[in-house]
Amino acid sequence: MKNILVKPLITEKVAVLNEQGKYGFVVATKANKVEIKKAIEKLYGVNVEEINTMVVRGKSKSRHSKSGVLSGRTNTYKKAIVKVAEGEVIDIYSGI
Repeated sequence: MKNILVKPLITEKVAVLNEQGKYGFVVATKANKVEIKKAIEKLYGVNVEEINTMVVRGKSKSRHSKSGVLSGRTNTYKKAIVKVAEGEVIDIYSGI
């Protein structure tokens, strides 16, 4: 189960969604919605109602240095937006 959830998303957009009972997580690229639901319910002890997943493609990056132009890519990752049952809360900030 630990390999499915990589880390929680902590962004301004997700903070707005938290007020609606939705939480964001970076998940394994091979994980499906059923596996994600089981992992979140087991880890946080909440009832998951809905899951939306999306694959974020890596961007091309380049920078100039003394030895010339260095180019590469950022990693591709998958994220999931999870809606929990009304009245339930996931405390993401407890481990900080």
